[in-house]
Amino acid sequence: MQISARNTLSGTVKSITLGNVNAEIVLELPGGVELTSTITRHSAERLGLAVGQPASAIVKSSDVMIGVE
Repeated sequence: MQISARNTLSGTVKSITLGNVNAEIVLELPGGVELTSTITRHSAERLGLAVGQPASAIVKSSDVMIGVE
């Protein structure tokens, strides 16, 4: 697979929480860092996502906001 996004984080699917419309996918990255993504349920099913499966998070964004109190 070739993509234009330069930010690719590879890990393992740690958990999947299916809702009626969306699915919350938690990837465990090397070092134990967790990354959570919300995608459509249809996409999760189409990709055949399963706990323990290798997967990659691909980040393409013009903005990443950080806030503090």
